[in-house]
Amino acid sequence: MKLTGNLHPISQILRRTVEFFSDYGFSVYFGPEVDSEWYNFDALNVPADHPSRDVQDTFWLTDGRLLRTQTSNSQVRYGESHKPPIKIIVPGVCYRNEATDAGHETTFIQLEGLFIDKNVSLGQLFWILEKFYKKIYGDETELRFRPHHFPYTEPSIEFEMKFRGRWFELGGAGMVHPKVISNMGIDPNKYSGFAFGPGIERPIMVKYGIKDIRHFRSGDLRFLKQFK
Repeated sequence: MKLTGNLHPISQILRRTVEFFSDYGFSVYFGPEVDSEWYNFDALNVPADHPSRDVQDTFWLTDGRLLRTQTSNSQVRYGESHKPPIKIIVPGVCYRNEATDAGHETTFIQLEGLFIDKNVSLGQLFWILEKFYKKIYGDETELRFRPHHFPYTEPSIEFEMKFRGRWFELGGAGMVHPKVISNMGIDPNKYSGFAFGPGIERPIMVKYGIKDIRHFRSGDLRFLKQFK
């Protein structure tokens, strides 16, 4: 794929992402970047004493709200007001309170995907992810999946993409935890679902040889002009 037009490279990839998932019946939802602790953590089966909070430290406001650490904050929020089948993607900005370097930023783009219906399977999740990455990055793209643990999915996986002979991590996914479905006001005994949440910048960096993630938000026209 060759990036064309005058859009930022991330915007170009997001545009193609929306086109792909729209063709498979997914709607686009833009959740809030400033949210409550409930939607960002507790409703996702991540209580205050859960160890995963240590790696998702964020920026807190004086009124108790926070800058979201993940687009998963939109899962329960959307599910509360919609009945299954639910098929959405949530592209958006997330924030983490961490040191920056060539591979890490306090601000990054994540792509949330959520599908809730009857008899949803892990095989459907594998299928849609493989279709997506081959469409965006080429038919030679390979994915592999390995077990992991996330409190909001069960079972949980991490997935990686092979590009030009190199494997690198894309993000996490899995079957939506019954507690999360229940927090949406949906019966987990009748409905199941999958969710995924890869980052957007890293595969762009690998494909186009971008060495420093901080270039994306530098405002340096010398960087941006490469993608006209």
